[in-house]
Amino acid sequence: MDNVFIIGCKGIPANYGGFETFTDNLITRKKNSSIQYYVACMSNDKDKQNEFNYNGSLCKNIFVPNIGPAKAILYDTKSLKWALETINKKVLQHGYIYILGCTIGPLINLFKEKFESKGFKILLNPDGHEWKRDKWSYPVKKYLKLSEKSMVRSADLTICDSLSIQSYIEDDYSQFKPKTTYISYGSDIIDPKLNSESEKVRTYFRSKRINENEYYLVVGRFVPENNYETIIREFMLSNSRRDLVIITNYKGNKFFDKLKKETAFNQDKRIKFVGTVYDAELLKYIRKNAFAYIHGHSVGGTNPSLLEALGLTKLNLLYNVGFNNEVAEDAALYWDKTTNSLSDLIDQVDKFDDNKRNEFFEKGREVVTKKYTWDSIINKYEKLFVDDAI
Repeated sequence: MDNVFIIGCKGIPANYGGFETFTDNLITRKKNSSIQYYVACMSNDKDKQNEFNYNGSLCKNIFVPNIGPAKAILYDTKSLKWALETINKKVLQHGYIYILGCTIGPLINLFKEKFESKGFKILLNPDGHEWKRDKWSYPVKKYLKLSEKSMVRSADLTICDSLSIQSYIEDDYSQFKPKTTYISYGSDIIDPKLNSESEKVRTYFRSKRINENEYYLVVGRFVPENNYETIIREFMLSNSRRDLVIITNYKGNKFFDKLKKETAFNQDKRIKFVGTVYDAELLKYIRKNAFAYIHGHSVGGTNPSLLEALGLTKLNLLYNVGFNNEVAEDAALYWDKTTNSLSDLIDQVDKFDDNKRNEFFEKGREVVTKKYTWDSIINKYEKLFVDDAI
């Protein structure tokens, strides 16, 4: 039996979040019965620290108080303690500790030898450039970069979901001669079950005052590194009569007030912050019926939102950075932060007819089908776990 502990996922079943969706798919699509998964899940309830079964995996709710940026470090530490306790309790003798993200950093050395003595190897998914995120203060950024360095040095294998991230790990930490491999994030191409006549669709579109194919769409976390300011400023400069629909959790966020003050987007009736959409089928319908999707992510690896857009949205306008280029190739059009780059592109594509947009749509679906299906990703992971070639 190959025992795999997954550390760093906030919890399953997944709601939002790349690591959570990945973990959910890894478990629910499992093909090899010789693999047993164990998953740490974050709990905000001190009284909810139970173990539970999810599709054959053993999951543990781990309570972590809200202590700011250090919360993730404490969560990973408590998760690793649970993993060690479980290994000892069940007398497990072989397997992997798969750590998602680099938060725990130097503290991994408190556990590494103990896991090794039980026949367990450390796997790492470094995610993207977490230490570049604007939400972190300078000291936190310094810690995260140091943490990444420590994790890469300690891991038996670093699994990168982007070739750009793999090159970065190998180049920046060449002194450690890190062993790396590339296994991408996955996606499905499944058309929405809802249609234009669905009551849920019509109610939503009426309430937001939007119409099919008459809006550009943005979906993502409301953080500066997703280039919201550039997207909004450039859209305001464009001549498009279509709307800009922004699906994100903006309420109560100081960044929202800052953007409003600096861009005066509230004076442009085309700019529509519509909040979050947790209904997966409704979100698919919104994606599929956008005129175009604008993707501003700048610090991640293979982004789930981008894969969903390539499979559902006819036209995609992407921020010109390595991992976005790597994923979409020529199935999308690209922009940068220079003034008029995105606004000129919007004015150009705003005149595209359905045939032109369908050309990009077919390319996008082909990219997802050839490189990013969940089945192919799960096969690669299960081969890795079972072959034990690390």
